[in-house]
Amino acid sequence: MKTHRITFLKICLFTMLGLAGAALCRGQDSGVIKVVKNYDVLGNSPPILVSLEGLTGEAAEVLKFDLYVQGFSFVAPDAAQYQITGSGTENIEGRVTDRVSKRMILTRSYNGGSLRRQAHAFADEIVQAITQRKGIGLTKVAFKVQKPSGNGEIYVADFDGHNPQEVTHDNTIVAAPAWAPGRLVIYYDSYKLNNPDVWYHNLSTGQRRVIAHYSGSNISPAVSPDGSKVAMILSKSGSPNLWISDADGSNLKQLSRSAEDESSPCWSPDGRWICFATKIAERRVLAKVPADGGPIQRIPTAGAPNPTEPDWSPDGKWIAFTSQAGDFNICVMPADGSQPPTVITAGEDPSWSPNSRTLIFTHRNGWHYSLSVLDVFTKQVKDIARVSGNDSQPAWAR
Repeated sequence: MKTHRITFLKICLFTMLGLAGAALCRGQDSGVIKVVKNYDVLGNSPPILVSLEGLTGEAAEVLKFDLYVQGFSFVAPDAAQYQITGSGTENIEGRVTDRVSKRMILTRSYNGGSLRRQAHAFADEIVQAITQRKGIGLTKVAFKVQKPSGNGEIYVADFDGHNPQEVTHDNTIVAAPAWAPGRLVIYYDSYKLNNPDVWYHNLSTGQRRVIAHYSGSNISPAVSPDGSKVAMILSKSGSPNLWISDADGSNLKQLSRSAEDESSPCWSPDGRWICFATKIAERRVLAKVPADGGPIQRIPTAGAPNPTEPDWSPDGKWIAFTSQAGDFNICVMPADGSQPPTVITAGEDPSWSPNSRTLIFTHRNGWHYSLSVLDVFTKQVKDIARVSGNDSQPAWAR
């Protein structure tokens, strides 16, 4: 049995990818287990059916949460293709058996670190063993917390909302945290200097500095996949337009010149394109522009009016965004525009996880805001642990 030692870190970032590969169902007319391929149909894919025995309490809670939001569903042992068994109140031992092939596909033992962290690690190995993709259990998210006092701070937490840490302590307006891929670095908006400015913040050292402090608005930072560039919305030339700079704010270049407000840039995973929200003929639309400059191209979002807050999936296949038609909805569409958007759930502020199938987003209930995670292919959703106040504008570390 392979043993894994889990070392606790104050902030730990794993870049992970994951797509579920198979699901099963029991035939109504016989006891034969049917294996059904998961074709990753948006909002309509069957989940992978698993059972869990032996693990209880916090360990079971973590496993069920992690797997559910990656396209798994828990059923009785005789209905599951994959049976998960385990034990441990301090250190976890676990096994996974495929009932169709009648073989054990995973056996692991963990020690060190918290039980919660061991359970996240076990969940990741289950995802890897069944789907041949990495899991998201050990990933981090950043988000804004609006305090009851009316001001806000930036927080970082485990993807399920546990172990939250307050990053800023400025008691001012903050917004739009964004990760530098593969690094413990975030960018965000802050009014710390009495102006909406873009800040760089190294989470390992605590070092931070302003990278955009021009007259007017400096908002919505988005870091390129290689970490060398930052896209942002600046109004230094008049209207809020899309600009790009080096990671330290130098070598500034304007990419759009519309007289309309623009917002919410995001990068394609190959770093060639920047998608953002703008207006064309007085209608809110999504568009993309080459990262090195060039003509702006509209991205069609038929049936999903007033699109904003786009986020490009790490595998390059999908764009998630917010559509507003009275209510706010999370929509997902192929990045190439080959199919119209699909409404996945009510919500806003979508951000892709490294597995390109799970989203974190803001759920609005009246004037209360909280965060949820969603498997976009099965529509399975869970609320994450909440920090006191209104939690919104999440960004998933990749």
